[in-house]
Amino acid sequence: MTLATIWLTGLLTRRSARLFGAAIGVALTVALLATLGAFIAGSAATMTLRAVADVPVDWQLQLTAGADQRAVAAAVGRATRYTALEPVGYADVAGLSAAVGGTVQTTGAGKVLGLGPRYRTLFPAELRPLVGPLDGVLVAQQTAANLHVAPGDSVVIERIGLPAATVKIDGVVDLPQADSLFQAVGLPAGSAPQAPPDNVLVIPLDRWHQLFDPQAAARPDSVRTQLHVRIAHALPSSPSEAYAYVQSLARNVEAQTAGSGIVGDNLAARLDGARADALYGQVLFLFLGLPGGVLAVLLTLAVASSGAQRRRQEQALLRVRGASTSDIVRLASVEAAVTGIGGVALGVLLAYASARLIVPAGALVSPLGIGWSLVAAGAGLLLALAAVLFPAWNEARHATVATARAAIGHAGGRRAPVWQRIFLDAILLALSAVIFWRTASTGYQVVLAPEGVPQTSVSYETFLAPFCLWLGAALLALRLWRSALSRGRPALAVALRPVARGLAGVVAASLGRQRALITRGVVLVALAFSFATSTAIFNTSYNAQARVDAELTNGADVTVTGSTASPPGSKLADLRALPGVAAIEPMQHRFAYVGNDLQDLYGIDPARIGTATAMSNAYFAGGNARAALARLAATQDGVLVSEETVKDFQLTPGDTIKLRLQSARDHQYHAIPFRFIGIVREFPTAPKDSFLVANAGYVAQQTGIGAAEIVLMHATGDPATLAGQARAVVAPLSGAKVTDIGATQRAISSSLTAVDLRGLTRLELGFAVLLVAGATGLVLALGLAERRRVFAILQALGAKGEQLGAFLWSEGLLVLIGGAVAGILTGFGIAQMLVKLLTHVFDPPPEALAVPWAYLLLVSLAAVCSTVLAVLVARLVSRRPVVEALRDI
Repeated sequence: MTLATIWLTGLLTRRSARLFGAAIGVALTVALLATLGAFIAGSAATMTLRAVADVPVDWQLQLTAGADQRAVAAAVGRATRYTALEPVGYADVAGLSAAVGGTVQTTGAGKVLGLGPRYRTLFPAELRPLVGPLDGVLVAQQTAANLHVAPGDSVVIERIGLPAATVKIDGVVDLPQADSLFQAVGLPAGSAPQAPPDNVLVIPLDRWHQLFDPQAAARPDSVRTQLHVRIAHALPSSPSEAYAYVQSLARNVEAQTAGSGIVGDNLAARLDGARADALYGQVLFLFLGLPGGVLAVLLTLAVASSGAQRRRQEQALLRVRGASTSDIVRLASVEAAVTGIGGVALGVLLAYASARLIVPAGALVSPLGIGWSLVAAGAGLLLALAAVLFPAWNEARHATVATARAAIGHAGGRRAPVWQRIFLDAILLALSAVIFWRTASTGYQVVLAPEGVPQTSVSYETFLAPFCLWLGAALLALRLWRSALSRGRPALAVALRPVARGLAGVVAASLGRQRALITRGVVLVALAFSFATSTAIFNTSYNAQARVDAELTNGADVTVTGSTASPPGSKLADLRALPGVAAIEPMQHRFAYVGNDLQDLYGIDPARIGTATAMSNAYFAGGNARAALARLAATQDGVLVSEETVKDFQLTPGDTIKLRLQSARDHQYHAIPFRFIGIVREFPTAPKDSFLVANAGYVAQQTGIGAAEIVLMHATGDPATLAGQARAVVAPLSGAKVTDIGATQRAISSSLTAVDLRGLTRLELGFAVLLVAGATGLVLALGLAERRRVFAILQALGAKGEQLGAFLWSEGLLVLIGGAVAGILTGFGIAQMLVKLLTHVFDPPPEALAVPWAYLLLVSLAAVCSTVLAVLVARLVSRRPVVEALRDI
């Protein structure tokens, strides 16, 4: 039997705890890195698929005057495979008019679209039917309201440079994608219209050509043709790569058409946002997951170093028996290999088991997932070499039998480390405060994605503040506990008296001699608790705020929207009677002219709106939702105005604003006075730019229309179930639409909220519990096991089990409580920094941290249990016969 085999057998039989502990640390490191890598890879692919799935039209290819439509379509086919391609006509008109009910209604300039018979099937997201079929001549909802027309009525089109033409309306539609549908293709940034047209007709393409081909001949600048294209979505999985790929395809089409077509690249625009989302995923990896990986590395190094004194003794014995330095290194490499290979194998198995809970099937076996697994495995092997082989090689190079013996039992007298002498902890904490103040108080951007530039980058220096806080707090805890154990023994003895009783002074002195081991354990526990606390608080705050973001977009848990002609408010009683409705509130959605700017106006009951949907303080200037709503309730003609409108019109609180609203009496727009009483930044269902919020009673009184176009519903159970029931109730209403918060949350997916943190949260929090348990229990148990000689000598001198227990319990509680307090405080600070630094991710930003007390209690319970188990095991080992214990050492 070779020496290596004998040595390995001895390790497995006599030093299995140390070997297994180091392998566990390697396994946690490998598993965490591999699973997080798979999460990032899977999230990037998911973000790409989600970004391109709901783009209504990938390309809007605008033809130049005189371009050959067939040649351009052929060029598209040569550049890429497409699944849909339809021509669309755009014509500017001077105005529209209609004679209805004895009055004549007119509008300003508008647009007339010409759509082919297949367009509605190939691009269904562009048109939503409200009244009547999707065939024939269709009028947009707002235009129908302006002209007060319905199916069967006639509308006169004022063509430019030609006589007027009359068409008969067949249906009323909504244009959900009007912003992109009417985008100005090819114009420089900033020169395009800021809003889609208010007045729109949609007519069959053949008839459009009959009406507007003559106008194109007379005024070519007023008529345009576009090809709407949906390309095959065989794209790279990375959003950045997909963005660059789609842009290259568009440029290829423009090159092949030799200037005959300009691509309005909606698909690239959507991927442009997703590429920033992918980088936010990297931020999550680095600043939520990576600290766990670092902690696993430190835990492995701590476990390995817990046997340093024993290794020196073993090396001394080997030298006495003639072993050379190369022999000692070879035997250490056997231990490193067993630790590394065993840890990597266990870590890969753990990674594949945990990855199934957080990433799509096959993410780990994808090329990128396999790459991450290989990187994690390599890191695990390097960690094993660094933790086991390097210290043994370093000792073997310099150590002799005499120096090894002299080092045994030496516990003090060493000079303070360099970081402590230069006050690195204070420097890092000061840097953290300065960096945080500078980044949080200025208009920084975490993710830099310049418009039109294929490459994006993360401003990683933004996160130096939490990193410096984490490292500085750990070093500060190390300094304070070393000082307390060396100079504060009287105070420590008083603190330990409930546990050690009469032996408190002796125990305090013993702990002081072992301060290097104990402070290492305290700092590891502090780092573990800070990781668990900061991760849990950030993830909980994120999940809560993602729901607030979705509720802001959707309006409430369940929202029913419709038109003034078929208002969902007419079904309010039936909707209120549905099971699962906790609160319900109607809301008006009208349109009002501020000067010549048409804006959304929301009529609410300020006293009751908060029962059906959250009214965040961040919605209102001044940060006080209750005060703003109370002020609106007390001012009958009051109006809250968006920041953009206040800036555009230079408004001052108290100003009287004349808003033009449509009246039920003559269907004309009349000026109605409102008093400007405050600024509203966000509001449920409202657009992000310009809108108004007023009292529903005053709007109904002044316009003669009391209809509620929106109904907000707060659910007691599953919003999706309530939404299904609501759809059945409002089915008779033409154009009524029901949405729930879950579907909206999956659809909006902006910035960080594009990443589903639920799986990542389960992963990180599960590993956090394991790391806390390892830091408290495993390190403590191995440290106590290394001091079996001390306990055996105490036992030989007559110490009883209770007296030995005083030493064990004192050390265990000191490591647990000291580390937990420092770690939790640090974790709260890091979480607060991360949420503040990522304020721009949330819309609106969170008002306060969401603290998962139940999870923190679970982490604390795991730490307590692992500590108790470690102490009980140490007590069990200490009961061995003294002669046997001394002989084993």
